[in-house]
Amino acid sequence: MPVYQPIMVVEMGDDTTQYCGQLLGDLEYVEIGKSEGAKLKTGGRRLTDGDYQNGWFMEPTVFTDVDPKMRIAQEEIFGPVVAVIRCENFEDALRIANNVEYGLSSSIYTRDVNRAFAAMRDLYAGITYINAPTIGAEVHLPFGGVKSTGNGHREGGIGAIDFYTEWKSVYVDYSDRLQRAQIDRPE
Repeated sequence: MPVYQPIMVVEMGDDTTQYCGQLLGDLEYVEIGKSEGAKLKTGGRRLTDGDYQNGWFMEPTVFTDVDPKMRIAQEEIFGPVVAVIRCENFEDALRIANNVEYGLSSSIYTRDVNRAFAAMRDLYAGITYINAPTIGAEVHLPFGGVKSTGNGHREGGIGAIDFYTEWKSVYVDYSDRLQRAQIDRPE
């Protein structure tokens, strides 16, 4: 069930009376996080002053003391909202990361090459970054999520070409003779 109801905007421009569904949903997640007991460390408000007065902008938002079962830890929030979750060790972090319904992208920061390769193998996500943020804008790579994220296809890179291609096999015989099928027996 979505946090907010999608709305259609016909015109674009500086008219600040129009709604921005994504921002409203992100702001609602801030309230959900607070009501579930997570601590809002910074951000969580719409930016409206100065350069931000004619747009739909939100402060980068950080929650701490997040339980892995909270909605802000379980649902996809596409705004600048991060939920910091404590874990006991590497294996616990993998368990927490994989115990969600979605799997768009994942990231790990480490100097341990063995843990990096374990994360690549064990994190169930459409893309895994090592020592880089999960920006999801790798146009040169096939990109898409797993589980309840995305549509099951990959977009970007060769995956996009394959997705939009209908393969057709063609065989041409230039011998000018009638060819027998492999199952035909000579007379």
